[in-house]
Amino acid sequence: MTYDLVVIGSGPGGYVCAIRAAQLGLKTAIVEKRATFGGTCLNIGCIPSKALLHASHMFAEAAHGLGALGVVVEPPRLDLAAMMKHKDDTVGANVNGVAFLLKKNKIDAFIGAGRIEAPGKVSVTAADGQTRTIETKNIVIATGSAPAPLRDGKGDVIAIDEKIVLSSTGALALEKVPEKLVVVGAGVIGVELGSVWARLGAKVTVVEFLPRVLPGFDSEVASRFQKVMEKQGFTFHLASKVTGVERSADGAKVTFAPVAGGDESVLDADAVLIATGRIPYTDGLGLAEAGVVLERGRIVIDAHFATNIGGVYAIGDVVRGPMLAHKAEDEGVAVAEILAGQAGHVNYNVIPGVVYTLPEVACVGLTEDDAKAEGQAIAVGKFPFSANGRARAMRETDGFVKVIADAKTDRVLGVHILGAGAGELIAEAAILMEFSGSAEDMARTCHAHPTLSEAMKEAALAVAKRPIHI
Repeated sequence: MTYDLVVIGSGPGGYVCAIRAAQLGLKTAIVEKRATFGGTCLNIGCIPSKALLHASHMFAEAAHGLGALGVVVEPPRLDLAAMMKHKDDTVGANVNGVAFLLKKNKIDAFIGAGRIEAPGKVSVTAADGQTRTIETKNIVIATGSAPAPLRDGKGDVIAIDEKIVLSSTGALALEKVPEKLVVVGAGVIGVELGSVWARLGAKVTVVEFLPRVLPGFDSEVASRFQKVMEKQGFTFHLASKVTGVERSADGAKVTFAPVAGGDESVLDADAVLIATGRIPYTDGLGLAEAGVVLERGRIVIDAHFATNIGGVYAIGDVVRGPMLAHKAEDEGVAVAEILAGQAGHVNYNVIPGVVYTLPEVACVGLTEDDAKAEGQAIAVGKFPFSANGRARAMRETDGFVKVIADAKTDRVLGVHILGAGAGELIAEAAILMEFSGSAEDMARTCHAHPTLSEAMKEAALAVAKRPIHI
């Protein structure tokens, strides 16, 4: 059978691409090496981590937060096996939902490792070694990413056993709470998974190469976030590099030193999480043999997601841009529409990012540092959640909203939030920016009272230096 499109990879980018293509009338197939659909995000990433973040938050609230609200409970007891079952059930519901959608849209699924044999030909090798070849007019590569390796002071890769030295995969499947957890990397994955285990009783120490936490986020937000995490028990060693991890039967010793030079220090750990970022996953795809050009490990594409080889496209973590599931989804829709003769497009200036700690961190658009580096004349408005009525009622007063607007046109260039519900609140800013809205537009839009969203309005009012405290 010849297909109009074969998608390699069934993560958020891949399955959304396949479904949109099928909706537009293209005969579509999808290739997935796992036994279940959904890629890293649904199986061992976004979804299971959010399930554990929510469950651990409920445990921490029962232990420390409910008494102040007049809800008196016995000291809670952790049933980690039940919490992990909640995570697994959540994953199962999501991957089964994707399987249903693929079947509903009459998309043929092939389980096995996909490889581009030539333009228009994809081989699929199943777990039993059996290989079949699919013919197609177009190929979309959506194979996602994998954890980036960490090298020690000698340049050797620190081995991950998922028992003591963990990637994010192992950190989502621990059978007991580590007394001492060392996290290497203060990015999104490190602080999220560190939060899970800190809430459940672990002492979390983070070692970060850069002199700040949350690289890429607004520096003011990141600085305040660090202080909040420290109040929650986190310890940070910034501008520090790990030079070695020596494991034993029941733990490890982590050696680190200042990046600028200096004496080494040693941390004892029951578990070590390597959270130093992710790299594009292109192994076994036959890209070199097919002649597909890569740059720094990422597949090079043009403005229409096309590689240098006719009929071969790529989206998501394997191409330029932030490694975010929703960015991959938008690219999947866009490339499917392009292949169907429509005008698919992604606005990369309005891709939100969220850190699902408590409080959450969310952002969209330019940071204040970026705007200044680009020479933008800007006006900045801020509003603290400590002055928001709903936040006070919820006892969630940490953080603030920050709106960055063009000083001349008032067009909103970026919004940054540290606070409860930030991941939901940022959608308002994304919609506003998608339609080139101004701070005045947000300020004059009626927001329900009392809600956390009023902090968005107040920050927009503060751009014009006229907030009305709630």
